[in-house]
Amino acid sequence: MKKEKENSSPKSVAGKAFDMKLLKRILRYVSPYKKIFWFTAFLTIFLGVIAPIRPMLIKYGIDEKVGRGDLHGLWLLTLLMIGILIIEAGFQYLHTYLANWLGQSVINDLRKQLFRHITTFKLSYFDRNPIGMLVTRTVSDIETIADVFSNGILVIIGDILKLVAVVFVMFYIDWRLALISLIPIPILIFATRAFKNAIKSAFQQVRNKVSQLNTFVQEHITGMSVVQLFNRQKTEMERFKKINFEHFKAHVKAVWAFSVFFPIVELLSATSLALLVWWGSKGVVAQYVSLGNLVEFILFIYMLYRPIRQLADRFNVLQMGMVSSERVFKILDTEEHLENNGKIKADNIRGEIDFEHVWFAYKGEEWVLKDISFHVDSGSTLALVGATGAGKSSIINLLGRYYEIQKGKIAIDGIDVRKYDIESLRKNIAIVLQDVFLFSDTIYNNITLNNPEISLEEVIEAAKAVGAHDFIMQLPGNYHYNVKERGAMLSVGQRQLISFIRAYVHKPKILILDEATSSIDSESEALIQYATEVLTKNRTSIVVAHRLSTIQNADKILVLNKGEIVESGTHEELLAKNGYYKTLFDLQFQATK
Repeated sequence: MKKEKENSSPKSVAGKAFDMKLLKRILRYVSPYKKIFWFTAFLTIFLGVIAPIRPMLIKYGIDEKVGRGDLHGLWLLTLLMIGILIIEAGFQYLHTYLANWLGQSVINDLRKQLFRHITTFKLSYFDRNPIGMLVTRTVSDIETIADVFSNGILVIIGDILKLVAVVFVMFYIDWRLALISLIPIPILIFATRAFKNAIKSAFQQVRNKVSQLNTFVQEHITGMSVVQLFNRQKTEMERFKKINFEHFKAHVKAVWAFSVFFPIVELLSATSLALLVWWGSKGVVAQYVSLGNLVEFILFIYMLYRPIRQLADRFNVLQMGMVSSERVFKILDTEEHLENNGKIKADNIRGEIDFEHVWFAYKGEEWVLKDISFHVDSGSTLALVGATGAGKSSIINLLGRYYEIQKGKIAIDGIDVRKYDIESLRKNIAIVLQDVFLFSDTIYNNITLNNPEISLEEVIEAAKAVGAHDFIMQLPGNYHYNVKERGAMLSVGQRQLISFIRAYVHKPKILILDEATSSIDSESEALIQYATEVLTKNRTSIVVAHRLSTIQNADKILVLNKGEIVESGTHEELLAKNGYYKTLFDLQFQATK
């Protein structure tokens, strides 16, 4: 059951411009990089405090050097200002680099934590949630969090310090010029707040539409064969256009906010400048304001409006990071993994299996398995047959605890599977699925799943044992041939053989074959039948069968119908009963005539 970690899940920030609890949680990830963070914070403060120095030096140069004709002093002052500029540029470079490095380090750690957390989820979580959404959270949402450090919190602090320093110096030098210059500021503050709220709303829509777009594209590219086979290109294109247009509208809303706000800032900046020149020029004429003061305040105005204009954007970046972090933390706070409280290692299991009155449902009490009980001796083969939806695949998913039962008990060697360590349990159970998933990698890596303990020699030996070595050696690069995404460069039968080798090299104590021959041609079936005999020899095996001809030698066959066992026995015993199994067998036998 899904639940949230107590007191750790942040409240929605949808209606807030700022959430301190959420920000604190983000800043926890700075802990390994505290020295870099505090040094960057020091640079932020330093750059903010020294901002008014250059206008003050220019004022001094105009009044004291130019006004008195001191060219030598003016030359020395110019060299001093160039030196200060170089030093400031160096610190600015260092600040920018460290802030971005810090952001990337944090999201590197966060992305690893998120991906590790997702890999522990129960399979039922992925049944309910679109993969595209998880891709968005793991990639683009986390990338946005990096901006909290590179263009968010530290830069905002720096801009605010610069504003405070400049305003303080302005009032210290001449309070009348300061007041005249700041007359449009209340209007600017109001416009900034309106912009911030508008851009926040637009961004939330953008993130939602990005997630929808990613989900749609991921699903349809993966299922492109279905789209083309049923000639649905035009229909799906119309759906894509609709989703893409919604994404476009969300971005246009953000662009509109920017296009309105920045001209307002320029207009108010020009108003401040006009008021200053009007009042200051009269002061220069009346000689209660120096020319240097006037030039100095003109520079101060530029220093004021630039960070104010950027602050709105900075707060927007911070808000984007907050919204994205809320989404990421929501995944991190999701408890959708099975409790791994088992302490017993499964390395020495014999493979004796017992299902005792097992009830299971994927949702609520919509029972997929009803009171299932059976026993499998160590080293024997059990076959499961039945119509689609009878519960065959559910049984094998429960054995490795990929799903949790609601009632009953599942035991291996007489010990409840919940008492085994999950990692150890699954390490000793191998599953060969009907729909084989291969990664975009080499055959060798797809077999070993990048386990360094499995050598190439072991893989070759396993391939020879299951009869797949010859076809692999005919491929360019042999075992280092890249099969591309989902194994697209191989046939269905070849992919199935790769999965058999994968199971063989991992030396499982229990083997599960889920309709491994249901989608292949007769030639490939012969190879896989041979591979099946090799893999199941002296090993506890459960075979989910579509073709009944493949399980005639099974030690026991269970016939399932609507989640219940309706018949059990050997092939001959079930035929003699002249019941459900006999009907299925006759139907398949007639179909092959």
